[in-house]
Amino acid sequence: MVGARPQFVKAAVVSRAFARAGVEEWILHTGQHYDQRMSDVFFDELGIPAPTRNLRIGSGSHGSQTGRMLAAIEQTILEERPDRVLVYGDTNSTLAAALAASKIHVPIDHVEAGLRSFDRRMPEEINRVMTDHLAELRFAPSETAVHNLAEEGIRDGVLRTGDVMFDATRAAIELSNDRSDVLPRLGVRSGSYALATIHRPANTEEPGTLRRIMEGLREVARELPVVLPLHPRTRAALEGLGFRESVNGSLRLIEPVGHLDMTSLEAGAAVIVTDSGGVQKEAFFHGVPCVTLRRETEWTELVELGWNTLVDPATTDPAKTILSSIGRTGREGSPYGDGNAAEVIARTIAAITS
Repeated sequence: MVGARPQFVKAAVVSRAFARAGVEEWILHTGQHYDQRMSDVFFDELGIPAPTRNLRIGSGSHGSQTGRMLAAIEQTILEERPDRVLVYGDTNSTLAAALAASKIHVPIDHVEAGLRSFDRRMPEEINRVMTDHLAELRFAPSETAVHNLAEEGIRDGVLRTGDVMFDATRAAIELSNDRSDVLPRLGVRSGSYALATIHRPANTEEPGTLRRIMEGLREVARELPVVLPLHPRTRAALEGLGFRESVNGSLRLIEPVGHLDMTSLEAGAAVIVTDSGGVQKEAFFHGVPCVTLRRETEWTELVELGWNTLVDPATTDPAKTILSSIGRTGREGSPYGDGNAAEVIARTIAAITS
């Protein structure tokens, strides 16, 4: 079950592992991310089998989007009668699939189980907590995630697998070296630019916060180029508030990029600035310092190791932290396994369904 950009990346490595393990997979795409640049390009680049069905739900408020997904997913499960439903991460697609499957008694398996930001105002936190409590198998990416589940009384069906994003990043590095020319296209050199990704509603829907982020990035751009792939939500927010023209001359605003170009941009950055959960980890996998524009993170290991710094943009100008992070390195560590999480997940499900 997939629906959003981060899930396509995870599904790519798990799908390949399923094929090797002899697991028959039926991919349902909810259509939560429906823009070609946020969806189709990932299936093409990463060799993910085409979705067997695309529900084309599209955007909407949390309630309406999740409700429409819930009804459509339930009908699909009843028609296709799968042995199990595998969900990824913490999106509305994740929760809708878990709710639909649980109510008609189909076992749920959750990839990235046990992550917690401990901020219930985040929709993703609600999604991941509820999904973990509904799941039968919980594939935890780290020891911290296992501990979080145990603290909630969840000990059965928990398997520490490592992080499938580590698998995906390793695979993407090889492909991007051969197939991505995004740095010369943008006229930037490796190690000489900042990469920023901004998309969360907390940062895009509050004018004061968005203004502070953009002014901070403009200040950073006085020292080195700032490349900002514009998420559709961020583009709409900038245009709606009249900010886009004011930042267009300072920042290198580009359209959303595919996974291979994003891998190249991340690997070549001097510093990464993001509010994305996945990009925080990818920065770590590439050995690039990261500044996360949030008050909290579910990937606490990266803060503890010194690779990630949290900044609350609602109250703080991030520019100083971003500039001081250039050249910073954290401590060595391998909190997310050794890059074979997808194989562990596939073998576990193969043993149950064979």
